[in-house]
Amino acid sequence: MNPYHEILKFGRRILSVIGFVFATTAGQAQNNPTDALSQKFQQYSQRAVQEKLYLHIDRSFYLVGETMWYKAYSVNAGTNKYMDLSKVAYLEVMDKEQNALVQTKFSLLDGKGNGSLVLPSALISGNYKVRCYTNWMKNFSSDFFFETEISVVNPFVKFDPNPDENAELTYDVQFFPEGGHLVKNIESKVGFRAVASDGKGFDFKGALINQNNDTLARFEPRKFGIGNFTFKPEPGNTYKAVIRDQKGKQSTYQLPEIMENGYVMQVKDLSATEIEVSVAGAGNENVSIFMHTRQENRYTETKTLVDGKATFKIDKNKLGDGISHITVFSASGNPVCERLYFKRPLKDLTIDGKVSKDNYATRDRVVMDLSTSSDAGIEAFSDLSVSVFLADSIQTKDQESISSYLFLSSDLKGNVESPEYYAQRNNKQVDIDLDNLMLTHGWRRFQWDNIFKQNTTFPNLPEFDGHFIFGKMINTVTGEPAENIGAYLAAPDSPARLYFARSDDKGLVRFEVKEFFGPKEVTVQTNLRQDSTYRFEMANPFSKSPLNSGLSSFKFDKNLENTLLTRSVNMQTTNAFLPKWYKETKYVFSDSLAFFGVPDEKYFLDDFTRFPTMEEVMREYVRGVMVRRRQKEFHFIMMDKLFPQTFFNDDPLILLDGIPIFNTDKIMAFDPLKVKKIELMSARYFLGFGVFTGIVSLSTYRGDLAGFELDPRILVMPYEGPQIKREFYAPKYDTPANMQSRIPDFRNLLHWAPDVKTDAQGKSQISFYTSDQVGHYRVIVQGMTKNGLVGSKTFSFEVTRRNL
Repeated sequence: MNPYHEILKFGRRILSVIGFVFATTAGQAQNNPTDALSQKFQQYSQRAVQEKLYLHIDRSFYLVGETMWYKAYSVNAGTNKYMDLSKVAYLEVMDKEQNALVQTKFSLLDGKGNGSLVLPSALISGNYKVRCYTNWMKNFSSDFFFETEISVVNPFVKFDPNPDENAELTYDVQFFPEGGHLVKNIESKVGFRAVASDGKGFDFKGALINQNNDTLARFEPRKFGIGNFTFKPEPGNTYKAVIRDQKGKQSTYQLPEIMENGYVMQVKDLSATEIEVSVAGAGNENVSIFMHTRQENRYTETKTLVDGKATFKIDKNKLGDGISHITVFSASGNPVCERLYFKRPLKDLTIDGKVSKDNYATRDRVVMDLSTSSDAGIEAFSDLSVSVFLADSIQTKDQESISSYLFLSSDLKGNVESPEYYAQRNNKQVDIDLDNLMLTHGWRRFQWDNIFKQNTTFPNLPEFDGHFIFGKMINTVTGEPAENIGAYLAAPDSPARLYFARSDDKGLVRFEVKEFFGPKEVTVQTNLRQDSTYRFEMANPFSKSPLNSGLSSFKFDKNLENTLLTRSVNMQTTNAFLPKWYKETKYVFSDSLAFFGVPDEKYFLDDFTRFPTMEEVMREYVRGVMVRRRQKEFHFIMMDKLFPQTFFNDDPLILLDGIPIFNTDKIMAFDPLKVKKIELMSARYFLGFGVFTGIVSLSTYRGDLAGFELDPRILVMPYEGPQIKREFYAPKYDTPANMQSRIPDFRNLLHWAPDVKTDAQGKSQISFYTSDQVGHYRVIVQGMTKNGLVGSKTFSFEVTRRNL
């Protein structure tokens, strides 16, 4: 499907809307419709803030059982500077059938985050996509989620090393008139993109012919199946393209529809500092151009067609770095043409890296010096992530660099083959290929009709202060969504953490949970004293949208079976000898107090003579609670500490290990020998929209309910919050005893450092130790400054056997 055609289709649909906006905009905007357009665009951009993620993963090839480490950079798409909007990111590993086989969440802070993921043994050998996004990004097209491809081999299950070997390649050839349309009697440049079913561009010979089989133009791709040709559609003619691949296979494709009337645009470089935009069409009406770079650096200009043509000359300094969109509007406010233009970043972050020597022995200390600079000089306090791994015979292509991704491929729909090729500077041939890429990947992050809507809403809020857990409250009697019902979410934990929310008019419930990390068994319930006819359905927080692009064909060299066996044995050995403390991760709360803060009263029951029943404990020791029985049921009565001698009429909120318990009789029947402490909050407590007349919190010794049987109406289910951070483990050989340790060290990933920061002089130094594996080691560094400069660096060193 031609994306430019989509642009113009919805452009025509919003003609009346734009006309209304232009007609009602006072003053100067009535004379210049682009003023109204700029105003609406700015208002939309302020609401629809664009978030962008880049994920640096430690390698691109894994065995099942190995750990994938990653560092996330979250930026404002308009400025490419760090964006502290979302505090949670979602990561998925997806197969070619669009199934998410592994899913996890991790925390972001100040636009940065990192984590790890063990690739499970259930994965079969093949290529997979690693996809990452935030909850806010789900408001927009999934084409702009971060994606990168990895290869995974499962050596424990027999696999086909080349499953697509006998598959016949199929071709997809698309044609993209510059600006979006072919118009009769107006010469147009037509870009084309030819992609085979393996995801790669292919070479061919092509010809443009008319209905009489007259050849009007010959063409062939310049690079990666992409190129262009020029022709003028004539009245009364029809056209088609015939291509012949290198094996002689011939295919015929229709060109896009040719319009009787319309507009054609052409963009070209005039000089190093100026571009020219030409617009051709019938008549002498006004046409306007609207330019922006990722919704920033907006520029508008209006001219009158003279003899059916208008030319705009634009200073490149008005454009931002990377991809800009140039849209042509007719006098009536209809978007009629659109084109992408790429401006190379004026400044890059230069990362220099070196090790103290080129050759190291096994179990040797490596000292690595890193520095950051730019054309402006030293770049202080840069953030870097560093991966050091063994470059064995099993190789796959490197991940795309942060610079190439943020400035190029992240703003293009579909797969960009070999994006690093386009990063070459001072190469006219590459510049031509880059412009062809812009011709054939026309896309944007918004739709023009959304710009003019006054009530554009974004249902997925940014997780600015914590993770959102969503669900729906259902009336079990009617099966309909239940409105204004309070819900409680908690997990057995110490210190206690409780979250409260109310359902909206659609029954939707949103909990904002803070300090909610790692796997837990959560409980969700209503106030079972009052609302016993409702159930809660948990929502899946991960996106259901498809991948942006497909996966390339998986291929493994059968001659590398011994290498694969060695790596498999080394992986299993490494995992077997990991320290016990490393395998056990537990989140340490920043505050040891329960959610309600410092209690008014606290009782450690081991400090008192133990009674056999909870009734005796509450009556004899807990002064702030009076136990009463009404209608054969126990009730707790608490005094309001803010108004002495005033008692609350309602029971307080009773918690057991943070779980609300609305049946006081069950608490009174609980074994007091399992209770470690009792805490009281003797005042009204407000939690979100919930109000409680005091709190009585009981804690068991292990914080696991100690066998207390929960009400069967309570939803109990496993739920994993953002993962608990793990430090990369690597042994140190800094003493003779460690050096002579008989524990084998077969790490393939030698070092992973996600949070390296340069100092005021733009320098940083890290150190680590080599393993028992000899070979060629690669170092990949990705980095970014607070001002949005990005860069990468790759270098290597050797490790040889230590002489005994």
